[in-house]
Order: sequence, then C-alpha cells, then structure tokens
Amino acid sequence: MKALICGVGGQDGAYLTQLLLDKKYEVWGTSRDAQITEFRNLRALQLEQRLTLCSMAPTDFRSVLSVLAKCQPDEVYFMAGQSSVGLSFEQPAETLESITVGTLNMLEAIRFLGGKIKLYHASSSESFGDVGPNPANEGTPFHPRSPYAVAKASAHWMVANYREAYGLFACNGILFNHESPLRPGRFVTRKIVDGAVRIAAGSDEKLVLGRLDIVRDWGYAPEYVDAMWRMLQLDKPRDLVIATGNSASLEDFVKTAFLKLGLNWSDHVLSDRKFFRPSDIDWSQGDPALASTVLGWEAKTRMPALVGLMIDAAQGAADLLPSGNHVIAP
Repeated sequence: MKALICGVGGQDGAYLTQLLLDKKYEVWGTSRDAQITEFRNLRALQLEQRLTLCSMAPTDFRSVLSVLAKCQPDEVYFMAGQSSVGLSFEQPAETLESITVGTLNMLEAIRFLGGKIKLYHASSSESFGDVGPNPANEGTPFHPRSPYAVAKASAHWMVANYREAYGLFACNGILFNHESPLRPGRFVTRKIVDGAVRIAAGSDEKLVLGRLDIVRDWGYAPEYVDAMWRMLQLDKPRDLVIATGNSASLEDFVKTAFLKLGLNWSDHVLSDRKFFRPSDIDWSQGDPALASTVLGWEAKTRMPALVGLMIDAAQGAADLLPSGNHVIAP
C-alpha cells in the first residue's frame, strides 16, 4: 500500500507517518516547499529518511494533480492548510483559501484521475460551534464561530458532495482537540505546559492566558491518527466523530499541569481579556459512540495523563531553561 500525507510536517502528519510505516506502507509526504521545510516533527520521531518528501501547493490545482500522478497513492490523508483557530481571525482570507481551495483541488484531482484513490479529509469539531453540555455527534448541525471553522465546515461539505455526486471514497474525520509533545508552541496547551515547566525550573514569569472557563474534549494525537487509518479501511466511506467523550475546562488543564510539577497554578497564572478571541466556543465535547461501533476505536488517554506526557517531554527540551520574566499569551 502507498499513502500520500498532505501536511506531513504537522503533529498528526508525523504520527500518521509512524503508524503507516509500522504497517509496511510506502509513505509520501508533502509540504509547500519540501526543500526548505525543517520537518522537525518527523526528525523528532526519526522518520525523515523513511519516506519520500515532495513539494505541493494545495491551492494550485496543477501542483496537486502533478503530485498525485507522480505518487499514484492508494490512500490520501489531506491535513494541509492553516491550522490555528486564533490565527484565522488575523488571517481569514489565507485561512479560507488554504483550507477550502486546497480541499477542492484534491477532490477534483482525484476525480480527474479516475476516482479510485481513497481520501481522508481532516474535518474539525470547531465546525459544531458551541454545543453546550450535550456531546456533538455526526448529526449535530454546524454553527462555526471562527474563520477557521467556517473554512473547515465548507471543506467538510465539499467532501460529502463529491462522495455523493461522483462516488468517491472520501470521508471526513471530525476530530476534537488532540494534543501531544509535537504540538506547535503557538497552541495554548503547549504554552501552558512549557510555561509551567520553566516556572518549576526557577523562572519568575507569569503565564498570561485568555479565557480559562472554556471546556474542551482533549485526546492524545497518536491514538487519533489510528482512527484516521481505520476510516479508510471501511468498505464504504463514513463521516465520523473522533473524541474521548470527556471534557474539562482550560482551568482544569492549567491546574493539572502545575499540580504535576508541585505548584499552585493560581500563584503563576493570570487571565487577561485582551487575549480573548472575538468569538469563541464555550463548551466542546464529542460523542464517539459511532466510531466505537464502526471502527472498533476508542480513546484511551484522558486529559490528566495527556498533560503528564507533555510535561515529561517538555522537561527534556533544552529550550525550556529558565528564561527570565516574560509573558506568554495565547
């Protein structure tokens, strides 16, 4: 089997590469410019020399078609595009273009080449918006509350449309928040963990965040990429929610991180309204029941254990030595 991972340099791309190589796949991976991309996550997992890397611009149809024709994959995992909710408020046009046009080009290229390639598309729980304390499932209506979520919702429905109109094996993985030590530093979970480790090591900084009352369903990324692979092994494509089914507030996440380091979080963390987003999701939680039934998949790592894994990794990072008094903002 041969797989093409678009967005291979990200957290999910690296863990998926590891999973597929373990399953004896031939793996190809793309980034916008593979010649200058550092691929730190692949290097961290010692995978960089075990796959074929190539350049692909998802917003350029010719580029997408060229890579597909050259690779001739059995499976495509499309995870390319701007991935930060916060950044999407600052760069809405780039976010919408990279996600929606990129997804459309991939669908069109697969259709153009005969429609035999199986496509996994990284949809997002952000599309649901604020679901309240009722976990979202595959039938929950979308109500996106950020440019990122709007783009993901649009891409989700394009995948469904091409599946119905052209018979493509194309599915959406509606993944809720999933973290790991490979999560980029701009994401709030990494900022919390890295800041807590520095403070425990002697830094006198204050960790300044936005809202602490938001509730999220946090899982462990290596488990979630297994669900991606399982989705493409089905006889028929399905759109599925991938989540733990459990939720916790950001304050709980912060408290857990500092407690694991023997610290009282309230002595070191501040909330500042200037870091609030223009609109945000109060409560996000998924119902993974259908994924459990259809895929035989369930999340095993809950938030406290996830925080512990991230702290262990952060404590071993050389760049987390005490760095003086400064502010970390989401």
